[in-house]
Amino acid sequence: MTDSEPYRQSLSLDARIEAILFVAPAPVSIQQLTEALATPPGEIEEALRQLDRAFQNARGIRLQRHEGRYQLTTAPELAEEVEKFLGLEATARLSRAALETLAIIAYRQPITRPGVDAIRGVNSDGVIKSLLSKGLIQENGRTEGPGRPILYGSTQDFLSHFGINSLDDLPPFELLEQEGVSQDEEQRLLKD
Repeated sequence: MTDSEPYRQSLSLDARIEAILFVAPAPVSIQQLTEALATPPGEIEEALRQLDRAFQNARGIRLQRHEGRYQLTTAPELAEEVEKFLGLEATARLSRAALETLAIIAYRQPITRPGVDAIRGVNSDGVIKSLLSKGLIQENGRTEGPGRPILYGSTQDFLSHFGINSLDDLPPFELLEQEGVSQDEEQRLLKD
């Protein structure tokens, strides 16, 4: 047993997880935390929930999750101060077309470009290329249909850019019902 062993053992599991997430160069999975801390996944998940609750109470960092991976990020409310401190220019603004396309992909992922085009009513090639280059969306495979079009989904950078913890935090999507699009028509659009 090392000299630091008793102190380390006295720290809570969420404190130990926080330390790992703080130094991790990329988002970390529950499996990685389980192995690093020799702790069952259920206990890791509960500690992550406690950590998330703690960060929601007027703290400068947030726990962000995406596709089963976790990382610490700056609270979105502090973006201006952090950018000023780091000497960064204001975050690049997205065009209306980019925001529209990004919203469709975020809510309907995985979705193909023809699926996005059908919802938007215009060609989205250029906008999708721009969102890919900004790292806000990614290719998530291909469909089995004719031509095997690419499926797109959002990325961890998308969550960071908009200051949300996970896709579950997106506001509910009820626009299709409000516009009177039938369920059959919606399913056809989503499968394109």
